[in-house]
Amino acid sequence: MTGFDEKLFAGRTVMVTGAGRGIGAAVATAFLRCGAKVIAHAGRDLSHVEGDLLARLPAGSRANLTLLTGDLAAPDGGAELAREILSHADAIDVLVNNAGTMGGRIPTGQETREDYDHVLDLNIRSVVALTGTLLPALRRANHASIVNTVSISGRQGGSAGSALYSGAKAFVSAWTKTLAKELAPDGIRVNAVSPGTIMTDFHRRYSTKEKLDATAATIPMKRLGTAEDCAPAYLFLAAHTLSGYVTGQILEVNGGQLMP
Repeated sequence: MTGFDEKLFAGRTVMVTGAGRGIGAAVATAFLRCGAKVIAHAGRDLSHVEGDLLARLPAGSRANLTLLTGDLAAPDGGAELAREILSHADAIDVLVNNAGTMGGRIPTGQETREDYDHVLDLNIRSVVALTGTLLPALRRANHASIVNTVSISGRQGGSAGSALYSGAKAFVSAWTKTLAKELAPDGIRVNAVSPGTIMTDFHRRYSTKEKLDATAATIPMKRLGTAEDCAPAYLFLAAHTLSGYVTGQILEVNGGQLMP
């Protein structure tokens, strides 16, 4: 990644969940390139880190990266991860709530209680718990920022089988705006990035090549997005010097796929 000040986040501590691969790995790498100390939640284990996050690292940045693991789909996963984070940092300047997934395409009416709990625990409950537990650390920082990852499907609805996931992302979008109002007096800004169809493992698992090709043909820029296309939006929303008067916003990154 080029075009960003290598000192933009110097001396700042950034926490990124779901950073083992895909968008999260690109975001964590971008913050490292801009001088941040990054605490990266790499998923339940480190199985994907070597081939994705660590493969992206800029030279000399490994010392500024702390890797943590944890199951955010577990009922208490968010609070448990937060306690681990607080053992590494007293203050958090930027929290990126990125971890989340669909868990499979489930036709409406065929959802089991386990399906419902899995999607909500990972995409909603862990986000709320992690953020709430880290609030004292965010309040100790100067010009702290929270950036959540939502989805184009949370605004316009997803394709068949993604109703639970799309609904969860819509929740996080509304929660982002409400939290922005609540935390503004504390000097904490809260925004979200809403990726469109981004070519990561998410769509390799849940979408066919035919479906992805058809989607790309409808996008004005005539291609699917990449994780690197998304990362600068997180930097912008996290940096007080770039977006200090921006809060409660959902930034769409989709190549024109959705123009609200």
